[in-house]
Amino acid sequence: MYRLWLAFRSVVFWVWQILCTLTIGTLVLFVGVFSFKAGFKIAVTWNRANIWGLKYICGVTWKVEGRENIPETPCVVMSKHQSTWDAYFLPTLFPYSVYVAKRSLIWIPIFGWALYILKFILIDRKSGRSAIQQMCEQAADRLSKGRWVLVFPEGTRRPVGAEPAYRVGGAKIAAELSVDVLPIAANAGEFWPRMGFIKWPGEITVTIGPVIKSEGKTATQILKETENWIEGRMGEITVLNRFPY
Repeated sequence: MYRLWLAFRSVVFWVWQILCTLTIGTLVLFVGVFSFKAGFKIAVTWNRANIWGLKYICGVTWKVEGRENIPETPCVVMSKHQSTWDAYFLPTLFPYSVYVAKRSLIWIPIFGWALYILKFILIDRKSGRSAIQQMCEQAADRLSKGRWVLVFPEGTRRPVGAEPAYRVGGAKIAAELSVDVLPIAANAGEFWPRMGFIKWPGEITVTIGPVIKSEGKTATQILKETENWIEGRMGEITVLNRFPY
């Protein structure tokens, strides 16, 4: 019975997400065409509506550790990515931020269009070296405008407990542009699993680590330091088999 109750709550939340997308998401498209800042603020309202809906409908809360580590100047933020929740939450921490995302996402109605309108860093992963160069050029432009660059270094959501699969893209940005990296660990996948419909009640832990300096380091060195910190912290906050998936 308990699982059925959780499934029902998850259905209600799913409907809530659709309503938020159709209303607030559509507004982002109209406003974002004229003003990035105004469009971003509405987009963050969209994000907050989803995560607060998750809290009150499904009982998923969160706590943030290490806020004092956030630098005053925008940099490259590299975060663990286990759940859709991560994508909703990070922009609420970093004002006027943009994600590095795959270009194919722009074909998703409303959501993908909003990525394009808000000038996210969109790349074609099949382009190889060209994609890396495009990413660095776009990142330089966004950082020069005071925007945080958000990167999921594993590229896609990873199951809880899966072997790390970090990619060098975000570290390349940091190395080429001499921009520091802010690492983030989050165990959202234990409560909103990748490819899982049921949302399990509990408290997500988000930990913001100390800044990783890029000066004098290669992209490989930056990536390794970032991975070591994130995975080390993940080992401390993850409880495997917390719920009967």
